[in-house]
Amino acid sequence: MKSYGKAFRLIGGKLSGLKPLVVLFLFFEALSFLSIIPARIFPAPSRIAKGIWELASYGMPPGYLLFGHFTSSLVRVFFGFTSALLAAFPLGIIIGRSEKIKKLINPLIEMIRPIPPLAWLPISVLWFGLGIISKSFLIFLGAFFPILSNTVLGVMSVDRAIIDGSLTLGAERRSLLLKVIVPASMPSVFTGMRVGLGIGWMTLVAAELTGVKSGYGLGYMIMTARDLQRIDLIFAGMVIIGLSGYLMDSGISLLEKKVLAWRVDDTAEDR
Repeated sequence: MKSYGKAFRLIGGKLSGLKPLVVLFLFFEALSFLSIIPARIFPAPSRIAKGIWELASYGMPPGYLLFGHFTSSLVRVFFGFTSALLAAFPLGIIIGRSEKIKKLINPLIEMIRPIPPLAWLPISVLWFGLGIISKSFLIFLGAFFPILSNTVLGVMSVDRAIIDGSLTLGAERRSLLLKVIVPASMPSVFTGMRVGLGIGWMTLVAAELTGVKSGYGLGYMIMTARDLQRIDLIFAGMVIIGLSGYLMDSGISLLEKKVLAWRVDDTAEDR
């Protein structure tokens, strides 16, 4: 019975989180119905929902279905984000642990970091063409620096007393790194992952607006809808992107709770 009660509370908590969205939906639906907002400026939410169904059934351009656009964009984000994580995490650990390496590499990083990923767009096209690699490269650039910065910050924020205490108890360098420094820095690393993923999605869509070799991609789909002046399909594509980002962020949040179970408050309502 306790497990059923917990499940009902969990479902109820999730559904209560949808209330603001439902209110917003009804609000804009009413504004559109009363013609306060012209449909050419902002279509009714119900029209956007029909647009999603149209994209899933007929596609944009015709024949290029929503599922294909979604999976193509998802694959690009996956490769770019995973590459950024695999590169930024160990580099952040090294920089955070070594002041000499930090002084050596930091000037180069701070010179490259302010350059917007989209400024690399012409270079990526020249280097890799219009295929998946060029888009993943831009996502890599967008996600790399937030993950790197937060990893360095997490490592440098580890309490010195904990490190000294571990060394006093005989901890070796390897066990100190794997059992103390890395776990203690993970909250900051997850923050960097979530920020990097959001920037990755923004970078992807902008990169796809320039065109894709396969003809599939959510950004490319939006650009095609713009050319046909289908504002409802443009908003439908934006909703899909927002939902995709939300679901992926929720996935990282869930992973964070699993990995950082030692930090989780057991009294939280949704657990």
